Amino acid sequence: MRDTGPEPERPRAVITGLGVVAPNGFDADAYWDAVLHGRSGIDRVTRFDPEPYPVRLAGEVDGYDIRAHVPGRLVPQTDQATRLALIATDAAVGDSGLALDAVPHDRIGIVTGISAGGLEYSQRELEKLWSLGSSHVSAYLSFSWFYAVNTGQLSIRHGLHGPGGVLTGPTSGLDSVAQARRYVADGLPVAMCGATESTLCPLGWVIELTTGRMSTVPDPARAYLPFDAAASGHLPGEGGAMFVVEEAGHARARGARPYGEIAGYATTFDPRAGSGREPGLRRAIELALADAGTAPADVDVVFADAAGVAVLDRAEAAALTGVFGPRAVPVTAPKTMTGRLYSGSPALDVATASLSMRHGVIPPLINTTDPVPSDQLDLVLGGPRETAVSTALVLARGDGINSAMVLTAV
Repeated sequence: MRDTGPEPERPRAVITGLGVVAPNGFDADAYWDAVLHGRSGIDRVTRFDPEPYPVRLAGEVDGYDIRAHVPGRLVPQTDQATRLALIATDAAVGDSGLALDAVPHDRIGIVTGISAGGLEYSQRELEKLWSLGSSHVSAYLSFSWFYAVNTGQLSIRHGLHGPGGVLTGPTSGLDSVAQARRYVADGLPVAMCGATESTLCPLGWVIELTTGRMSTVPDPARAYLPFDAAASGHLPGEGGAMFVVEEAGHARARGARPYGEIAGYATTFDPRAGSGREPGLRRAIELALADAGTAPADVDVVFADAAGVAVLDRAEAAALTGVFGPRAVPVTAPKTMTGRLYSGSPALDVATASLSMRHGVIPPLINTTDPVPSDQLDLVLGGPRETAVSTALVLARGDGINSAMVLTAV
């Protein structure tokens, strides 16, 4: 057989720009300062009256002028999730320093994640129908399919004509970043990706309450306590992050300074309930590390999914100790300051990990005061931990899906 030589190296995908909208910071700088100082954005809901509900706390993105950031014609056509995506994408493009007009617009891909999708819009339509009288409420069913699709609005806003898509599910904020990496591997020089989410309306609230995983503790400092003996569930929030991803050579040619490389990724499914088989998270971690060519000992920090539900926390801890060993790697969850943002949470964790690599510091998880000893985790508690961060692992779970991503410094 003729020797054809080594296979060509696959294009490397690097993050060159990020935009953040979070309950404790409206941009990346404000958010980063907040997580380093342990400032939470979780408080009593103001978007609607939460008094009739058993859960009244959430992380809201408030205090900004919508029309200063979103074209007026789009305001009535979009919901909070899409507006936040528009804002975060503009910030990511600005942060990257990339002139979009310098790249053929059919050579820029875009993919976003969404989990709950369009619930605020559906809430508005339901209210309109209800005002017509109860005989018309059944017409609501014709609106239940509506999604304020971020990808379409973002493509229109920036005049993009390249490949695009929308991924769904709780892990889709992470999966969208992986899809952007695939776009680069397929030859595109630039891809946009990420996720923002908002379900802070009565319809979204009632749907989330049915999971039984929201904490009813009224104290914001004691409600969302992942890996704590007093864990009682999570609190929701809104926001997320968007990214500009480039082929490494393209970024280098224009003098960009990347945050890091999307070095590895994997996703797995959990086995059927009652099968007695191990959950799929450990396998996802191992596959992502293998994809990155990274040994467990090389990982400097894990950004945990941190469900705040005892059985799920124990499963995540078991997966981490199974891969890394007891207390072998720092584990953090800055989402304790924002609430869980649905698809926006893993995207925000990617942004936080990127900032952690750039600044050489791991932000803490807050409020956890009584870690479960059997977890054997090295939780970053009490304040940030200054250390070189060359490799970060980001985890996301939900609906039986496990996703893991390895980011490395460049």
